[in-house]
Amino acid sequence: MDILTQRFKSGAREALVDARLQKALENIQRGFPGKRAKAVAGLPEWERVRDHGTAIRDHAIAHLDTYLECFEQQVVRSGGQVHWARDAAEARTAIAGICRAAGAKTVTKGKSMVTEEIGLNDFLVEQGFTPVETDLGEYILQLRGDRPSHIIAPAIHLRRDQIFEAFQRHHDPAMHANSDGHAELQAEARRVLRKRFVEADVGITGANFCIAETGTTVIVTNEGNGDLTQCLPRVHVAVAGIDKIVPTLEDTSTLLRLLARSATGQDITVYTTFSTGPRRAEDPDGPEEFHVVLIDNGRSDMLGGELQSMLRCIRCGACMNHCPVYGAIGGHAYGWVYPGPMGAVLTPQMVGIERSANLPNASTFCGRCAEVCPVQIPLPDLMRYWREQEYEGGYQPRVARWGLAGWAWVARRPAIYHRLARLGARVLAVLGGRTGRVRRLPLAGGWTAGRDLPAPAGRTFTDQWRAGTRPPRAGAARPRGTRS
Repeated sequence: MDILTQRFKSGAREALVDARLQKALENIQRGFPGKRAKAVAGLPEWERVRDHGTAIRDHAIAHLDTYLECFEQQVVRSGGQVHWARDAAEARTAIAGICRAAGAKTVTKGKSMVTEEIGLNDFLVEQGFTPVETDLGEYILQLRGDRPSHIIAPAIHLRRDQIFEAFQRHHDPAMHANSDGHAELQAEARRVLRKRFVEADVGITGANFCIAETGTTVIVTNEGNGDLTQCLPRVHVAVAGIDKIVPTLEDTSTLLRLLARSATGQDITVYTTFSTGPRRAEDPDGPEEFHVVLIDNGRSDMLGGELQSMLRCIRCGACMNHCPVYGAIGGHAYGWVYPGPMGAVLTPQMVGIERSANLPNASTFCGRCAEVCPVQIPLPDLMRYWREQEYEGGYQPRVARWGLAGWAWVARRPAIYHRLARLGARVLAVLGGRTGRVRRLPLAGGWTAGRDLPAPAGRTFTDQWRAGTRPPRAGAARPRGTRS
């Protein structure tokens, strides 16, 4: 985890000059925000649904213990089993134990960020199992030995030629040498993965929601791989954080309306699958065993505190799709599983602020993440909380701490503050010269390395106010010849 503090800045710098990555990131700006806006505009009651969804998540979190127990009872009643895991290690051990009891060799996996969170694939390999990702994006990343850079479009950082290179290296080297279309690639993935689906002894999926009322897990996909993963193998294991609990089926329908529109701009995903227990005698297909692994991994520590609202998150990815920082550097620079604004809040909670202090600082605080969040999580406020924890814990660089301490000392002494402000305004005005911009400035190299600093007018606002040269009120007529 130490790479989070050691490599975030270097990773961001590398991403900014990676022409191939920058071209791939343009797809996010061209695609997701526009599709979401169109989907939201097509639902006149969007804000009411959003308020309702937020209330549902808050209610479930406030009564999490009750609904978790209810969910377990319903899963057991339907013939399934629930496994409780306090942390990643317990979750990995529980899943490996299920695979071992099933005599598994091949394990197919649907797309799941929580299994990325607990490092499941590497652990399964260590235990002698062969995990196979079946989501096309995740499968491509597995071939490349790569990691997801987005929670709903894991391979969005890749260009088409990189994907073909991966298939050439791991499949038939000549198959795609002269191809530039998607159809052949999809056909080849389908051919290989269908064999894996049939061979698999255990199928592992995530769960977008776990319904307490019925003991049901819900997954939403656009490829259908999730259905094949949980229906064809003899054993189905659903892995979810304890925060995925939803009280009722009706509540789930409300959240599904928010999820699809926020994530991909769809009214509903192509496949929305509800799974309750193992196969019954009258069912044409389905697993013989149904297991749910519920993971805490730091989530319960958020209850009743400053970060509780983060537990509302339904993992739609809208915050990162609209984040200018994520749009500039992509997901890998964040160094762990969850990138973007949501990662800036979740990662410090799960791995420690001392190892991830750069993440809540990687924000312009423009507020777009909170504006588009379907369950109204105040992400800038939560990042600000982590910044406070960083300062109080002494994890900021020494120079930054000295600078803040010095500023605080001056700010508590108005006479000194105003004198220094006047001096600073005059010096910066001189440095700005005719252009009105400062290109280089000691102690502000982090800013001027990438952009100019606008120079002040030479007089502080307080001095201008006292002299009577006040800016006109909004909407007031300006004197002739002035410019806005």
